[in-house]
Amino acid sequence: MELDPLLLSRIQFAFVVSFHAIFPVFTIGLASYIAVLEALGFKTGNPVWLKLSGFWTKVFAVVFGMGVVSGIVMSFQFGTNWSNFSQATANFLGPVLSYEVITAFFLEAAFLGVLLFGRNKVPAGVHLFAAIMVATGTFISSFWILAANSWMQTPAGFELINGVFHVTSWSEAIFNPSFPYRFMHMGLASFLTGSFVVAGVSAWYILRGREVEANRKALSMCLWLILFIAPAQLVVGDFHGLSTLEHQPTKVAAMEGNWETSSNVPLLLFAIPDQEAQTNHFEIGIPSLASMILTHEWDGVVPGLKDVPREEQPPVAIVFWTFRIMVGIGTLMILVGLTGLALRRGGRYFQSTWFLQVLRVMSIAPFIAVLTGWFVTEVGRAPWLVYGIMDQAAAVTPSLTGGMALFTLIGYIVVYALVFSAGVYYLMRVLYVGLEDQDDEEHEADRPARPLSAAHVPFEYGEDKHRNPAKQGGH
Repeated sequence: MELDPLLLSRIQFAFVVSFHAIFPVFTIGLASYIAVLEALGFKTGNPVWLKLSGFWTKVFAVVFGMGVVSGIVMSFQFGTNWSNFSQATANFLGPVLSYEVITAFFLEAAFLGVLLFGRNKVPAGVHLFAAIMVATGTFISSFWILAANSWMQTPAGFELINGVFHVTSWSEAIFNPSFPYRFMHMGLASFLTGSFVVAGVSAWYILRGREVEANRKALSMCLWLILFIAPAQLVVGDFHGLSTLEHQPTKVAAMEGNWETSSNVPLLLFAIPDQEAQTNHFEIGIPSLASMILTHEWDGVVPGLKDVPREEQPPVAIVFWTFRIMVGIGTLMILVGLTGLALRRGGRYFQSTWFLQVLRVMSIAPFIAVLTGWFVTEVGRAPWLVYGIMDQAAAVTPSLTGGMALFTLIGYIVVYALVFSAGVYYLMRVLYVGLEDQDDEEHEADRPARPLSAAHVPFEYGEDKHRNPAKQGGH
């Protein structure tokens, strides 16, 4: 069987990006949460806030490290698998990706050292400033990365000369039509991810009776944020959808499973898209609702997939179903926020075992939503890399063979499996110890010497401390 280097390169990049994306979307939200905790501790002097900050900074350090390791290799693939694309877009993507390193990564790396190792060694105000700088750096990083990705979705501010993109307006290229909506959408997704993870972990600690006061405070903060951010994400998503309808109508048609351009298009709750037959099977939908959502008119016209040749249609089934999974999880998030509000009277939100268990389960939901959202965005763009201008076949490295692509794909899977396993191991150690270990770090001997050494204690430590307070001093 002949191996297709294009298909394998697409699978490889999809794997690497999907693996990497779950880390920054969490650290962006968590960094802002840590900065808020540091500010509350600085203003009130309440040690509970600083205890929470110290614990979640450990988690941030491990996840940040995993994100760096998994993200560095992505840039290599531009040269190894997509050299034609790299050569054509270097005038724009080269500077933008360099700006991300210079303005964001250096900022994060420098101040993360102060945040991790500077408590009680630098003034409290300096430590707070470091937390704010780390949070700022994560958003600057996402700004440049999303500017690059959005330009590939809705290219602007350039001219094409002999197959090479030349920037004619940096402001138009960076702030291209889809960038504002994409940046807001990802920013809110990061806050939701951080909120649900912190809420889920706090719920787990409360169920086990560990550091209840501190975790009640953390849970309360997260539920307030979820209550407002989840509906806001729905609104931003609507604006993002309208922008996509204008600039990438074929992607919207795939999201809706709509084959014929028509009005009064139903919102399909269930269907089995058949791309070969250019139709759907077993449709269940709400009449005219897709037209209303997309055009804000009940009889609005929605484009169909048949408007473009088959070779320019994205894989419809993937886009159709991942979009529904993303929207479904977003709806569950809104329901969780409303339920938390209903249970807030009398503190029932931390006394209701069933609700705490729901929060534990929902802690993984944002990651699924982010991944499915990226699938909608990236698969829905197919077969284009630069939408409407350069397709995937023209972008792949000419000399790349199927065997080479398969070898590197297997290598990435093995290495990333090791990275993920090690990261999860360290995270579990940090979580198992919990907040009780924060008091011990007042002693110089217990101060971590490097990020991952923050998880330096055995699993039994946290459990034994919980069962027997007399073991508070033992490692």
